Amino acid sequence: MAVTDAQNPLLGETTCGTLLQKLQEIWDEVGESDEERDKMLIQIEQECLDVYKKKVEQAAKSRAQLLEALSDARIELARLLSALGEKCFAGLPEKASGTIKEQLAAIAPILEQLWEQKAERVKEFSDVQTQIQKICGEIAGNLNINDNPTVDDADLSLKKLDEYHAQLQELQKEKSDRLHKVLEFVSSVHDLCAVLGMDFFSTVTDVHPSLNDSTGMQSISNDTLARLAKTVLALKEEKKQRLHKLQELANQLMDLWNLMDTPMEERKLFDHVTRNMLASVDEVTVPKALALDLIEQAEVEVERLDLLKASRMKEIAFKKQAELEEIYARAHVEIAPDVAREKIMALIDSGNVEPAELLADMDNQISRAKEEALSRKEILDKVEKWMSACEEESWLEDYNRDENRYNASRGAHLNLKRAEKARILVNKIPGIVESGKHRDGTINIIFFSF
Repeated sequence: MAVTDAQNPLLGETTCGTLLQKLQEIWDEVGESDEERDKMLIQIEQECLDVYKKKVEQAAKSRAQLLEALSDARIELARLLSALGEKCFAGLPEKASGTIKEQLAAIAPILEQLWEQKAERVKEFSDVQTQIQKICGEIAGNLNINDNPTVDDADLSLKKLDEYHAQLQELQKEKSDRLHKVLEFVSSVHDLCAVLGMDFFSTVTDVHPSLNDSTGMQSISNDTLARLAKTVLALKEEKKQRLHKLQELANQLMDLWNLMDTPMEERKLFDHVTRNMLASVDEVTVPKALALDLIEQAEVEVERLDLLKASRMKEIAFKKQAELEEIYARAHVEIAPDVAREKIMALIDSGNVEPAELLADMDNQISRAKEEALSRKEILDKVEKWMSACEEESWLEDYNRDENRYNASRGAHLNLKRAEKARILVNKIPGIVESGKHRDGTINIIFFSF
């Protein structure tokens, strides 16, 4: 078991052999017995064995640690390859060869490269999952998501990353569609508020505060879309009701204007009211065309004209009554004008008849009177001719009795010509009377009482 100088040439001058020789010299000098010497040599040999044994144990332990490290490295390598979706890796030996340290040295740079690749892949997963989480939050109505998503490092394959990218693209498309729908709704709200004269910003802010900020992130949640749709429907219904109200007022104004013969200058002041009388809801797009103050203005004007209507109706009705009386007078029809005027006054004051109906009835009376006058025109013309002939006949009789009719006085020649015409006209009287008779021989009655 002793190590000689030949076995340890690198130990220098002090070796186990030299030390043992030195020990023998000391023992000789001291006079140690052989028994003591053998005992001490056995002890030295045991101590040497213990040292070797300890060194062997340490070496074995170190080898075990290296093997464990190699095993862990291989496990980590397999885990990384599995997580990254790689079946193999360039530079990795197919079979283990060389010492343990050589194998560790071969795996170490590959692991380092895979760890770097894993870190990059984790960042890619984190980025895409963050975007997915953000869009999902926007759709859910949560615009303040700040938590970083947890990345599952057990599956970092490109296939899984592609799945996340595909999911992100779908969400981005859905976000784009939702944003487009939000903008359409907001545009509709803007147009409707403009027509109705309402505050657009306060209206959309009531739906969601983000809709008032064109530069920031606008809400695209289901709740926001639903509230926008509800707001648009409410504004459309309000627009429909206001248009209906305005058209009713416009019709009332037109009726009152027509009843009272309102001049065009006054009517033009309300062109903004009457221009939409026949318009559909979709055709009304002018800003403030259906504003409340405009409707209130029309209501005030209708009320004002209603107050004037009674007095103006009397004036218009009496004017039509005068026209009717004139027609009857020309047609030689006797009527009771005072009674008719009192009846008109009573009807208007009682309020039991619509002015339009009253005027329409008077217009009908005027039409019937004109028809009656037209039907009497022929006989009236003949009567007028007969009466004119009778007047000339009476004048001719007086003229014939005048003994001085042939004197050369001033105007005598004119009377002479009139007399000649009067004789001709008087000779036609029998024919005029004959043409005015009915077939049964009776003469038309000219004057009637009503």
